Amino acid sequence: MCRNIKLLFHFEPPATEAEIRASALQYVRKLSGTNAPSAANREAFDRAVDAVAAISTKLLLEELVAPHGPPRTREAERERAKKRGLERERRLRAAATRPG
Repeated sequence: MCRNIKLLFHFEPPATEAEIRASALQYVRKLSGTNAPSAANREAFDRAVDAVAAISTKLLLEELVAPHGPPRTREAERERAKKRGLERERRLRAAATRPG
């Protein structure tokens, strides 16, 4: 999965429309293989983003049942992502400096 698509379920406060739309845009970009569609594809691209955002909103805010336990916080998720990034960087640096 694309690293830019953020986890949005089970947060307090719930995911915003802007967060959901940004994830939908990243998903459609990944699927289409383009960051910005041509003029000929712009309308279809925008419709796809709208459709993905709409179904994602319905899924996240109406249909999924929250697991047991407290909701996630954005701050805790940022810290976890930062730790994962640092660990990934450490592994890559170790692999790059390994002889052979």
